[in-house]
Amino acid sequence: MEKREEKEMTSRSVCRFCGAPLEEVFVDLGMSPPCESFLSREQLREMEPFYPLVVYVCKECHLVQLEEIVDPGEIFRDYAYYSSYSSSWVEHARRYTEDMIGRFGLDESSFVVEVASNDGYLLQHFVKRGVPCLGIDPAENVVLEAQEKGVETLTEFFGEESARRLVAERGRADLVIGNNVLAQVHEINDFVEGIGILLAEDGVATLEFPHLMQLIEQNQYDTIYHEHYSYFSFVTVSRIFAAHGLRLFRVEELGTHGGSLRIFACHQDAPRPDEESVRELRERELAAGYDSIEAYRGFQERVQAQKRDLLSFLIEAKRQGKRVVGYGAPGKGNTLLNYCGIRGDLLEFTVDRNPHKQGMFTPGTHIPILPPEAIERERPDYLLILPWNLKDEIVEQNGFIRKWGGRFVVPIPEVEVLP
Repeated sequence: MEKREEKEMTSRSVCRFCGAPLEEVFVDLGMSPPCESFLSREQLREMEPFYPLVVYVCKECHLVQLEEIVDPGEIFRDYAYYSSYSSSWVEHARRYTEDMIGRFGLDESSFVVEVASNDGYLLQHFVKRGVPCLGIDPAENVVLEAQEKGVETLTEFFGEESARRLVAERGRADLVIGNNVLAQVHEINDFVEGIGILLAEDGVATLEFPHLMQLIEQNQYDTIYHEHYSYFSFVTVSRIFAAHGLRLFRVEELGTHGGSLRIFACHQDAPRPDEESVRELRERELAAGYDSIEAYRGFQERVQAQKRDLLSFLIEAKRQGKRVVGYGAPGKGNTLLNYCGIRGDLLEFTVDRNPHKQGMFTPGTHIPILPPEAIERERPDYLLILPWNLKDEIVEQNGFIRKWGGRFVVPIPEVEVLP
């Protein structure tokens, strides 16, 4: 498929990759505020913007996507998510760094660029190993955190224009990294074109993003929110990169974020053979029908059933006089709370390790966010794990709730009270 001009992407009713009309609804989650727009106590008395959270699937290229509703600048200029507050995610980044240095022979003569580098959680490991690197992120608040870690970081959105400027000023990159950013890119063609421009002739780009197959099969509707514009199968993401002269030669399936892909891209004619992982995953997706519209139907009904089950559990717990509180205030949790209509009458409060969220209230549902110490003080009967992708880490850190009979609850893929 040939690349389309970006001016065709400005309409909210066409595919952001191929420009075909968006007509097929994948799932409708109703109206919701931006998932990271936490509120102060004073703001609870003000008007709060809600936007449609409706996801479409393109009938031509099968890219699953939101319409263009919320201005990216509104979401990302002051961003409440700090990667470093998840110890398991920082360790994931450290292992990745060691793997890339060993796999591609990166050293003090190399150049690594991470797009959407957040608070320097990953590039700090390259800095420690003496590999020159640069971060790019549009959120001024997290960039300051990265710079305090010694990670040089530019405050801007990445695309074709910024890639050309970087090449002119710093040269091309041996490794371009994009972890959990591809889904958040509004102008997907501009972004992938920028990767191709920035990438050295024999360079490699790696990107991690939630796998659409896992979203569908594991009922992960809460990973849908306004800052995630697109949701990718391997078949579709291969098509997008190919349109910009990039070839996916390796793919790894990861357990992060409920099931993610790490794709390895190079220039189309680079002397890197396609690995078996590429053929195997492509064939598995095709066998599951991800190249036909029928595979995307029926998701709405499963989402509605999960909503009923979660509300039934919470209502019954309340009837029995049990106390239920949340753990975490992630974006996915705010999608779930708003779609299910869960407010303070069913969930007294939630806690979060991120001090930037403590003392604030969840968008839309206005549930107070407290420090984690509140769990031991209040001794709830149930702890609802909203960032369920980190449930092992959270259960280990909060195992003390068992001493008063407290139990953990995971909402996705189905409501489960952990033994």
